[in-house]
Amino acid sequence: MAQLGTIEKLAILSDAAKYDASCASSATTKRDSLGGKGIGSTTGSGICHSYAPDGRCISLLKILLTNFCSYDCVFCINRSSSNVRRARFSVEEVVDLTLNFYKRNYIEGLFLSSGIIRSPDYTMAEMVRVAESLRVDHGFRGYIHLKLIPSASPDLVARAGLFADRVSINVELPSEVSLKRFAPEKRAPEIGAAMGRLRLGIEESREARRTSRKAPSFAPAGQSTQMIVGADGASDAAILDRSAQLYGAFGLKRVYYSAFSPIPDSSRHLPLSEPPLMREHRLYQADWLTRFYGFEVEEILDAQSGDMLDLDIDPKLAWALRHRGRFPVDVNRADRETLLRVPGLGARSVKRILETRRFRRLRLEDVGRLARSLSTLRHFIVAEGWRPGAALDADRLRQRFAPRPQQLALL
Repeated sequence: MAQLGTIEKLAILSDAAKYDASCASSATTKRDSLGGKGIGSTTGSGICHSYAPDGRCISLLKILLTNFCSYDCVFCINRSSSNVRRARFSVEEVVDLTLNFYKRNYIEGLFLSSGIIRSPDYTMAEMVRVAESLRVDHGFRGYIHLKLIPSASPDLVARAGLFADRVSINVELPSEVSLKRFAPEKRAPEIGAAMGRLRLGIEESREARRTSRKAPSFAPAGQSTQMIVGADGASDAAILDRSAQLYGAFGLKRVYYSAFSPIPDSSRHLPLSEPPLMREHRLYQADWLTRFYGFEVEEILDAQSGDMLDLDIDPKLAWALRHRGRFPVDVNRADRETLLRVPGLGARSVKRILETRRFRRLRLEDVGRLARSLSTLRHFIVAEGWRPGAALDADRLRQRFAPRPQQLALL
């Protein structure tokens, strides 16, 4: 077989990396390099595009070190039994690509994952060499996200955290039963143990840096994980329950949801088609409600809603329609927790409302200037001089907000 050039490898290994969703570069800190000099910055602007929580668009070189893999995960395009074109970068090639793309302002960092070759330790050591070379040999201060191998040596995983801004280990599926069925070489206890060690390392580093800025930084942007949606038949309730457990146990920055994508020559145990992309979107919205809006999973998906999120309307609106008796809410009197549950009000809007009403009572048009849109909001609030007209019941309101049939065809 003819030897592949760097550009051919890049085409193969960037395409092979597209199934991993966990590549945001938020919440990191500016790094110092040896001697105080170096190239790159985690705060600059521009390839793979992601969005940080503050809305910033970030660009990453998102590649695999190799798509050769000794594991045979059923849902993975790069599994050992898959008939795909294979390629492998050397450590030096990844370093050179990253630096060259960075100097041209194409990217602001690197997202590096890999198939398993030779052994988990060998593969992890190669990935660590990439990050170490960038940091130590080239003074690279840009963003690095390393996808770790949970069965690799704890020493290697710990070393990865010294050079990476963010680290992540994929839990892949919400249940241990599904993981055994679809990814037989991966072990849920092993994944949990590795994530627990990462949390400990991150917390110890933060504590050390409170007393000494010279203390080594360990994965300052934290850790994240990814779950595949729609491969194993797990309900949205099961997925969100698992996410809540992960956030609580390991202090994760994010759980990413990746809609299952059918792959060539796939197992008969996998679905023939992908789930609606709107399902992935609704899971992100529900995840956001549990993390920043005070909702519990049991509220978002209760006995009335069932265990699947409504694809037609967002989960906060769906909850409000099931609890119509709690509305309308008086924006001039309600506390922060109550306002956060009003459809159409985000955390920033609530903050502005609380600040503004210290000086005057808010009218509907005032709320409109502080919030993004009144189209939904007006049905759920009372303001100075404003009260919703004839109360619309939940079914009629749902019909008003649900997408029209022609809109559904575009989702």
